[in-house]
Amino acid sequence: MRQSSEPVVSGLFTAAHAGSPMESHTQVEVVPGVGIIGDRYAARLGYWSNPKWPDQELTLVEAEVADELEIDAGRLRRNIVTRGLRLDDVIGRTFQIGDAVLVGIRRCDPCRYLDSLTRPGLSRLLAGRGGVRAHILQGGRIHIADQIIAGLCRARILGADAKR
Repeated sequence: MRQSSEPVVSGLFTAAHAGSPMESHTQVEVVPGVGIIGDRYAARLGYWSNPKWPDQELTLVEAEVADELEIDAGRLRRNIVTRGLRLDDVIGRTFQIGDAVLVGIRRCDPCRYLDSLTRPGLSRLLAGRGGVRAHILQGGRIHIADQIIAGLCRARILGADAKR
């Protein structure tokens, strides 16, 4: 594993549709207003696919949380796994991963649906640290081991309860 003090991408995952297993990737393509090409939410086939939830483009989770819970990070059903970055710090800020520029929108605490796909009680253990939802400002490719350049600038988030 790469030893670095800089925050990096340690996992990239998609699922074809709600409930299907997460597939690991070495790189993904992200598109503004859509998400990751090939992911369930980009295709509007995710469990929470509903136009009333407009912030489903991308989800991120900290590898350190998965390590602490002794679960493979892919089973947390987030798209991007980070290492070395406190994700709450990107809420309301722009940040860059690979070619993509993103803005952190709000926390992405899991519901009990995750328990049915993993293990009972996992959603409770993830409360307050289930990751972050992000909006794609500039699309592009993201690769495993890409550095995360955080806190580029404050972003105004309309209609989002950022620390929810």
